[in-house]
Amino acid sequence: MTAQTTNHYRARLQRVLQHIEEHLDEDLSVDALSGVAAFSRYHFHRQFSALFGIGVYRYVQLARLKRASYKLAFREDEPILQIAFDSGYEGPEAFARAFKKTFGQSPSAFRNEPQWTSWHAAHQPLSETRKIHMARTWTDGDVRIEDTDDIRVAELVHRGDPALIGDSVRRFIEWRKQTGIPKASAVFNTLYDDPHATPPKDFRLGICVATDRDVAPNDAGIAIKAIPGGRCAVLRHVGTEDSFAAALAYLYGTWLPQSGEEPRDSPLYCRRVRFFPDVPEHEAVTDIFLPLK
Repeated sequence: MTAQTTNHYRARLQRVLQHIEEHLDEDLSVDALSGVAAFSRYHFHRQFSALFGIGVYRYVQLARLKRASYKLAFREDEPILQIAFDSGYEGPEAFARAFKKTFGQSPSAFRNEPQWTSWHAAHQPLSETRKIHMARTWTDGDVRIEDTDDIRVAELVHRGDPALIGDSVRRFIEWRKQTGIPKASAVFNTLYDDPHATPPKDFRLGICVATDRDVAPNDAGIAIKAIPGGRCAVLRHVGTEDSFAAALAYLYGTWLPQSGEEPRDSPLYCRRVRFFPDVPEHEAVTDIFLPLK
């Protein structure tokens, strides 16, 4: 078998992964997905498992349950019954059984107090498949230089294990609701530390919202700060968070050495333009800002 033949074979199956991302609410049965790849339905499920190391049913289930878990954890106004229907289940009982079997908690327990360590472990097969087989690529044309102004934000700094960022996000969302900061306000993250190079206990990440309001002392630990303005290299990341590290690797490992630019003494930050689960994962948009001298 030639390399060209092998690549064509892989591309047909990788097309299925993209189709699942873009049609998560539609028919994702073996019959439907084998048609996307143009393979026989009698063999497709084995071909999928052999190439990706995960069964097609399990892959679809994990993608749907990931969206469900985000809605449970971060969108408390969405009823569990509706989340169950949106995840492809005919009722809350079947949804609850599948959710608990996957994540070790019932949907209601997860909504009240997510156990993020077990959630990340269960999510790992989906994440790894995406990283390996849905890898993004970028070029110099994807990076633009912008002159930015100072941005006044209210910031909560997550400190500790990156796997527990979800708890800090929930605390931040609750504070925003209590203070009435508009949903349309721009949201940022300050990326103080690299989770792959920093001990978990020392890791920090800022969760921020742009605001002109004063922030009174509060139990959430949120305070006013400014994201410094200046020249920045900006790279737009579109899609799942599974390729976010690859975007940073391109910016620092490929673009920066070739650009002749040098980083400014200011943290990397990003603006969350479109959020999952408010939009499908493949439509989520994040602009990454690398401060330059």
